[in-house]
Amino acid sequence: MKPTGKYVFFSIIMLVTGFFLSYSYQITKKEAATHETNSQWKQEDGLRSGILRTQKTNRKLNGELKKIQLQIQKRENKLADQEKKSYNLVEDLKKMRKVVGSVKVKGPGIEVTLSDSSYVPEGENPNNYIVHEEHIRSVIYEMLVSGAEAVAVNGQRISHSSYITCVGPVVSVDGNQYPAPFTITAIGDKSVMEKSLNLSVVSDLVNDGIEVRVATKDGITMDPYLSKEG
Repeated sequence: MKPTGKYVFFSIIMLVTGFFLSYSYQITKKEAATHETNSQWKQEDGLRSGILRTQKTNRKLNGELKKIQLQIQKRENKLADQEKKSYNLVEDLKKMRKVVGSVKVKGPGIEVTLSDSSYVPEGENPNNYIVHEEHIRSVIYEMLVSGAEAVAVNGQRISHSSYITCVGPVVSVDGNQYPAPFTITAIGDKSVMEKSLNLSVVSDLVNDGIEVRVATKDGITMDPYLSKEG
C-alpha cells in the first residue's frame, strides 16, 4: 500500500518540528551553560578583587604598624636612657654625700694606725719620730685615691673641707685635738686600699720612724660629719 500525500506531508511536518525542537534545546542548553560560566567567572573575579583589596589594606596596615612600633621603640630607648642618666645621677649623689660626710655610712674597709716611734736614737730630735699632720694626710689621700667612700680620724668623720694641723704633740682635726696613736679608717674596697697603701705610703712612713699597722675590716660604721658649729 502506497503512502498517500497526506501522510507524507505530516511526516515532513513532524520531521521539521523535531529538528527545530532539537535545535532549540541545544541553543537553550548552550546559552544556559554560557550564562552559568559568565556568572561563575564574575563571582571568581569579584573574589579575586576582594582578596587583592584585602591584601593591599593589610600591607598598608602592616606599614603603619611598623611605624608605630618604631616610634614606641624610640620612646622606650629614650626613656631607658633617661632612667639610666637619672640612676647615674642618684648614684653619683649618693657617692658625693658619702665623700662629703653628710650621711651615715656602713661597709667593709680598712684601718690604719699610726703611732709615734717607740725608739728614739740617742742624740736625735724626738720630734722627728712622732706622727705629724703630713703623715696622716698621706694616708687619707691614698685612701681617697683608692676609692674610699668615707674616712675618719680617731672616729671623727672628715669631709672635703676638713683641715688637719699639728699643735705641739697633738694633731687637730677640724678643731678637735687628738694625741697619738691615730687610727684612720676608710670604707671602700679593702683589698684595693690595702694594696695601694702597701705600694709606697707604708714604707715611707716606716722610713720616717712611724710605727704603722694596717688591718682590713668587714664592717665599719661612720656617723655623718658634723662641723664644730653643728
